[in-house]
Amino acid sequence: MTGSEVPPSFRLAYVPGVTPSKWVRIWNERLPDVPLTLLTVSPQEAPGVLRAGGADAGFVRLPIDRTALSAIPLYTETTVVVVPKDHLVAAVEEVSTEDLADEIVLHPLDDTLDWERLPGRPAIERPATTADAIELVAAGVGVLVVPQSLARLHHRRDLTYRPVTDAPESRVALSWPEDETTDLVEEFIGIVRGRTVNSSRGRGKPPAPEAQPKAKRPDAGGGARRKPAAGKSTGKPPRSGGSGGSGGAKGAKGAKGARRGKPRGRG
Repeated sequence: MTGSEVPPSFRLAYVPGVTPSKWVRIWNERLPDVPLTLLTVSPQEAPGVLRAGGADAGFVRLPIDRTALSAIPLYTETTVVVVPKDHLVAAVEEVSTEDLADEIVLHPLDDTLDWERLPGRPAIERPATTADAIELVAAGVGVLVVPQSLARLHHRRDLTYRPVTDAPESRVALSWPEDETTDLVEEFIGIVRGRTVNSSRGRGKPPAPEAQPKAKRPDAGGGARRKPAAGKSTGKPPRSGGSGGSGGAKGAKGAKGARRGKPRGRG
């Protein structure tokens, strides 16, 4: 490698709530010579980071501005409402947005749920981040509706959450600059999609195993060769049965008891 060459690497951005550890582990197993760097970005920053070349690919929350970006939707998350543990909502298994009509529902600036109409009553001010909104929920100011992974990310002992049956759902996608679909990007797409290491598109495909020589069949004529029956020539098949068989004793004059005729008289 000359001094002007840059060793390959891969930069992966991801938004809060997404856990890329599984895919990173597979990457490190398949491409140990290509280091992968993780970058945490906010949902609002993610598209701009990818367009500017700040990352080779990234996990984003849809919808996003798809200008100059490719995206593959991966999964959809359950939406939940975060409440204090002593709240009435904690006594039920799930709620609807109508059940939140009398609640102050916090709406942080980094919210990614695609609301047509916000449930409940609005707060006086919008929290800057989801983390700030969680603190307000703990203080009893209101409740917060978020993707379940964010409720888990900001878990507190004094808070709990319940599914909201009719709220918008968050979709997570893998995105990358559409003009930069490199071999490494293709490799990561394959990992995320569950493509095996033996896939023809996988850079980390191992070499095919060498052909093994076929095992030799035992030599039927060597080693434990069958001993010919007494009185038989080695060129003829062995006697196939008792005296009741058809033709079993024909042509075998030398065999004991095979001659016919009258027995000789004793002297």
